[in-house]
Amino acid sequence: MKANTLISFILLFAFLLLPDEAMAQRRRRGVSSVDMPGSDSINFTIPRDSIGNDTLKRETVVADTVPASPKKQPLDAPVFYEANDSIVFEQGGYAHLYGQGKVNYQNIELTAEIITMNMDSSTVYARGVEDSLGVKTGIPIFKDGETPYETNTIRYNFKSKRGLISNVVTQQGEGYVVGNNAKKGANDELFMINGRYTTCDHHDHPHFYLQLTRAKVRPKKNVVTGPAYLVVEDVPLPIAVPFFFFPFSSSYSSGFIMPSYMDDSNRGFGLSNGGYYFAISDKMDLKVLGEIFTKGSWALSLESNYAKRYKYTGSFQGSYQITKLGEKNMPDYSETKDMKIMWSHRQDPKANPNSTFSASVNYTTSSYERNSINNIYNPNLMAQSTKTSSVSYSRSFPDQKLTISGTMNIAQSLRDSSISVTLPDMNISLSRIFPFKRKNAVGGEKWYEKISMSYTGRLTNSIKTKDDQLFNSNLIKDWTNGMNHSIPISATFTLFNYFNITPSVNYTERWYSRKVLKEYDQDESRLVATDTVYGFHRVYNYNASLGINTKLYGTYQPIFAFAKKKDVTIRHVFTPTVSLSAAPDFGASRYGYHKDVTYTDRNGEEQVATYSPYEGNSFGVPGRGKQGNISFDITNNLEMKMRSSKDSTKMTKISLIDELGASLSYNMAAKERPWSNLNTRLRMKFSKSYTFNMNATWKTYGYELDKNGKVVSSNKTEWSRGRFGIFQGYSTSFQYTLNNDTWKKLKAKLRGEKTEDEETSPESDTEENETSEDELNMSSRPKEKAVANEDGYQAFAMPWSLNLNYGVTIAEDQSKEINYKTMRYPYSLRHTFNCSGNIKLSNKWAVSFNSGYDFVAKEITQTTFNISRDLHCWTMTATLSPFGRWKTYNFTIRASASILQDLKWEQRSQTQSNIQWY
Repeated sequence: MKANTLISFILLFAFLLLPDEAMAQRRRRGVSSVDMPGSDSINFTIPRDSIGNDTLKRETVVADTVPASPKKQPLDAPVFYEANDSIVFEQGGYAHLYGQGKVNYQNIELTAEIITMNMDSSTVYARGVEDSLGVKTGIPIFKDGETPYETNTIRYNFKSKRGLISNVVTQQGEGYVVGNNAKKGANDELFMINGRYTTCDHHDHPHFYLQLTRAKVRPKKNVVTGPAYLVVEDVPLPIAVPFFFFPFSSSYSSGFIMPSYMDDSNRGFGLSNGGYYFAISDKMDLKVLGEIFTKGSWALSLESNYAKRYKYTGSFQGSYQITKLGEKNMPDYSETKDMKIMWSHRQDPKANPNSTFSASVNYTTSSYERNSINNIYNPNLMAQSTKTSSVSYSRSFPDQKLTISGTMNIAQSLRDSSISVTLPDMNISLSRIFPFKRKNAVGGEKWYEKISMSYTGRLTNSIKTKDDQLFNSNLIKDWTNGMNHSIPISATFTLFNYFNITPSVNYTERWYSRKVLKEYDQDESRLVATDTVYGFHRVYNYNASLGINTKLYGTYQPIFAFAKKKDVTIRHVFTPTVSLSAAPDFGASRYGYHKDVTYTDRNGEEQVATYSPYEGNSFGVPGRGKQGNISFDITNNLEMKMRSSKDSTKMTKISLIDELGASLSYNMAAKERPWSNLNTRLRMKFSKSYTFNMNATWKTYGYELDKNGKVVSSNKTEWSRGRFGIFQGYSTSFQYTLNNDTWKKLKAKLRGEKTEDEETSPESDTEENETSEDELNMSSRPKEKAVANEDGYQAFAMPWSLNLNYGVTIAEDQSKEINYKTMRYPYSLRHTFNCSGNIKLSNKWAVSFNSGYDFVAKEITQTTFNISRDLHCWTMTATLSPFGRWKTYNFTIRASASILQDLKWEQRSQTQSNIQWY
């Protein structure tokens, strides 16, 4: 009886424990681990509750002692799951996850508000919840590897890796693929009917999309569709395609480049910028583009970019085009052949410290820019008058202090089709050496050890001709070549500890391959070339000079009250320099550098004409007459030093006059007019952003009338007549940038307040105030966005900037008639003005412009306005050129994504420049 009673109590206790296995377990931020069907036990952990010490401990439910029948293992790895609210287990192998549930299996991750798992069939079902207002939260996000899918509901089988998805959203490249009902395949592909592809991130209700009747999506590979049509703002457009292919690739790959349709009144209908892209390697690519028009015009271009890390980077572009305008057999018909070569190469500084190679080539035929269909709407290219190209290489030998460099230069003038080519332009330079310096010096330095010398050699071969005659030129007869050698020898000594004395000797020698002999032609009344002598011709000259300079310092302390309070001291630095130079007369007949030709003019008087057989060569010829110059130069610098207002222990230096100087020379060997013109210079720093510079010239000798009544230079100085020199001219420029901060700083200064720059940047005792980093980087500041006030309206805080550039030149105008009373020519005033700016009207609107004024032609220069509007997933741009030589307009609305760059609507002017504005 007792035994039966004990067994009954044991069985009752066992039955009481069994319901706990199916009982709902409330969990907070728990993580559960469940073995798959076929295992012997189910283990889960209930963590400690946040309120006090929970009495619930880890419990383990052991299976019945009677072993279950073995089941087939359906999965290869355990499934991990968790939920923030609760997990409920039911009979039949079901588990329900409530509250931000999460399931992980291998590289598959599923999160949703409610998840139901059937562990027997290895399936999972997930959905979100919807509140009383219809707002859905916790919608399922399915992630297979690195590809996420956002859905409304999903049913997925872990074993077969297949599933059914409703309202799936997945990002592929720059766009989103949306499908109402989709089937996920075992290879991670999606099959859908009535799907959508859009680049608008409002994928639940996009501004535009391509309606895909049937589609197959291979994540991060491609999307292939059947018939598709365009829908904009829920309105289907009559734009459809029988099939569509969207490639997605994170690596480079080759492929076709779709052309753009064009309609031009002169060229006809055509396709432009279409071709093929070759992904040759990860270091180089190639793009082949072409265009063709119905009236016969066509073009072909090659573009390539290349790069090798720590070695070099560069790009190459070559184009050839044939432009046919007008109708055949008509007077206005024309056919032009043009070419263009652009090459840019830059060597990495780490590649080789002793050698450098760089290239910047921009060579075109004179009519290429005018005939290129892609440049018509770029006034800057159309208005270009010159183009320059250069290729250079240099090699240094540090141990020998030797540097060898070579350059090829090309300068084109597009106005008259002239071209100047220098090939090659080689330089050899030897750094300064001290040939008499002892290797193992004992005692003090000897005077001869201070003697130094260097060498510079230059070889050039150049030509000036028309671009269509360049390749027909003769290297010997048409090209000009020569070599120049320069050897300066100098030393520096100190006299009486205050004077620096620098004697020097300079020797220059030129090698030419030809000289031209001339005779006077009575019929043409000028010297004409009669013979060209080819061979080796040596032309040299030398001179010696001696320079003396020193510095004088003076200080002054003002006596007024402010100066005493601030401890003001003014320092004046005076730097005088005197130099003497001498050279023989290389115009003497024994040198042969200059020749005299005697002839009789039409009046029967004997005249003498002088010429040089070497004029026109690369490095010129030595001048005529003896040289015995004494040059004077003075420089003044004025600074003020006072105690800082922020820190009484520091002194601040302010530059009053950076430089005030003048230079003048006297030629002792000249027989007449030995004095040179007086050159003056002034530099003052008015603010951090503006420095005033002035360089003016004063003519020493005035004007007088010769016996024939012609105005010539006088032999008497203006000083001898009690007058200063004649002002010859002056030029300066003013550049300033206005923006939002300009008025704030101006108002703060007028109110006596400190600006943000003054509050954040401490004063320093440097020699002069340096330009702030904010002003130097003003152009590179990120664009600000227009903000809204507390009422939701846009605040009036539009970011803007205005760049002004004004230049003025005052010069003596000798083309006009002189004033015979004062013997002075009138002055002409020339102005140049350019301005550019931009303004961001709102977060979406932006306007920029570039313009100027030509004061000589009295007209507005080429002006360009750019207006852009961000339409979220679309971009609207308008370019207007209403003023200037070329008047054009271009209006475009296009999809912002680069993969849909051909999805656009464009309206623009034709190629002619006489547009009538209404």
